[in-house]
Amino acid sequence: MKKKWELPAEVRRPKEEIDAFLARVLEHMGPEDQAIARAHVDTVRHLLDVLSEKNLSLKRLRGMLFGSRTEKTSEVIGTETAEKEEPTGGGGKPKRKGHGRHGVTEYQGAPEVPVPHATLRPGDSCPCCPNGKVYDTGRPGIEPRIKGRPLLEVTVYRPGRLRCNLCGEVFTADLPKEAGTKKYDETAVSAIALLKYGTGLPFHRLETLQESLGVPLAAATQWEIVEEAARACAPAHEELQRQAARGDVLHNDDTKMKILGRRKKDDPGGGAAEKHKRKGVVTTGIISKVEGQTVALYTTGHRNAGENLGALLEKRPKDLARPIQMADGLEANIPKGFETILSNCAAHGRRKFVELNSFFPEECREVLETFRTVYHNDDLARDMSPQERLRFHQEHSGPLIERLKEWLEAQFREKKVEPNSRLGKAIAYLLDRWERLTRFLEVAGAPLDNNVVERMLKLVILHRKNALYFRTQRGAEVADLFMSLIQTTRLSGENPFDYLTALQRNAAAVREKPGEWMPWNYRTTLARLKASRGGENGATENLQTSSKVPLRSTG
Repeated sequence: MKKKWELPAEVRRPKEEIDAFLARVLEHMGPEDQAIARAHVDTVRHLLDVLSEKNLSLKRLRGMLFGSRTEKTSEVIGTETAEKEEPTGGGGKPKRKGHGRHGVTEYQGAPEVPVPHATLRPGDSCPCCPNGKVYDTGRPGIEPRIKGRPLLEVTVYRPGRLRCNLCGEVFTADLPKEAGTKKYDETAVSAIALLKYGTGLPFHRLETLQESLGVPLAAATQWEIVEEAARACAPAHEELQRQAARGDVLHNDDTKMKILGRRKKDDPGGGAAEKHKRKGVVTTGIISKVEGQTVALYTTGHRNAGENLGALLEKRPKDLARPIQMADGLEANIPKGFETILSNCAAHGRRKFVELNSFFPEECREVLETFRTVYHNDDLARDMSPQERLRFHQEHSGPLIERLKEWLEAQFREKKVEPNSRLGKAIAYLLDRWERLTRFLEVAGAPLDNNVVERMLKLVILHRKNALYFRTQRGAEVADLFMSLIQTTRLSGENPFDYLTALQRNAAAVREKPGEWMPWNYRTTLARLKASRGGENGATENLQTSSKVPLRSTG
């Protein structure tokens, strides 16, 4: 029988014995050493008290010991964020409301029902005064009513059947037009794909929910219909890859994933029996900014972020200039055989000092305060052109960055920091990548950090936490396709539900001209098709009328 782990007997001694021992030790120490010793003993006591709690979780333990996990400078260094004087005298960013509620205008798909007054009409006499007349103000009231219903609804049609008593012929009534021709309407498929790949709701959870609401839908059936829909949406996904390959700025990173049914023949590049093939599986996220649009791509497999970016750049036209690439400091993120203008993420370098702030507050303050000002300047330059932003940073952020570099080098030169210490390694990380970290001061359009990819990968992490893994390689491919389409649509400010529905209802047109069915131009294509058909376009029926939806972060 496995022995239960217990604290050593020396640690489990009564408090009085520990206090007596501490008093004997402190007699031989100076005042400063006594304070240090007492602090360490009190910390151990507090830790043991915390560990004795019944419902303790690792998350709570981290919070108790290390405080908030936020990386906001004012929280990390323990001071309020001072209002920065704007270098250009501009108005800065407007303050967010922060109440978290939604106005009625954000209910984009909600039908509006006019409600006339029960007893009065425009021109009638006023009930409150003898000579007044009431008139229409033109500003109706707003009273939303929100009701619950199954995520997927079912309507059961029962067409009548008539049989001839002589010949036996059966005559069945035709279904109404709104019934459609398919058992699973395109809107149902879009809802399932959006729930699974856009919000991380596993098939089996949706199955349980639907069954609880009286409209059961098996998980296996959900998979079958989304896989079929993936074939209709595949041309648009391939066109997204072609568009992304032409990007001026490329971000890439990856996160761990798992595929249970991964087979050797599924390895990139074939070669089933090659022993050197890596076994780990990752999902790579790539953000490409091309001609004012942002494309998000996901790829799951054995290849790392650099290899997946290299595969994408193989589709890049040869006459285009080198793209700007933003990634963290790992060599695995760099594509082999393709030359890019490589930038490294400032947030990754800054994060190391956030983690060390409790141990080296003065040294970390110097770095964190500098980066806070640089990020503030980047916010002010957000609406500028790339060239204007470059000049703005060179004028206002350049001197700060040069002063920080001198300070970092002085820590080693004057032997204030041990190079092999944690602080020394954090400083070395910045200095070793200094040219890549400060690319935004040299190249127009170079981003400051890789946070846009970090945010898009939250969708993958959400899926991983809820579903844990992909069952097959095909499941991973379908997930990559839908997540790419959904995330790109969100970044375009469009409605993913409308977009997926439009791709399915116009599958033939999408195959013929996929470039006209991108998230940022498909509504124009739909309007043109409707006009060419005399205002009657069955393929576009039931789409929500909103042209835009509020853009929110994902994950």
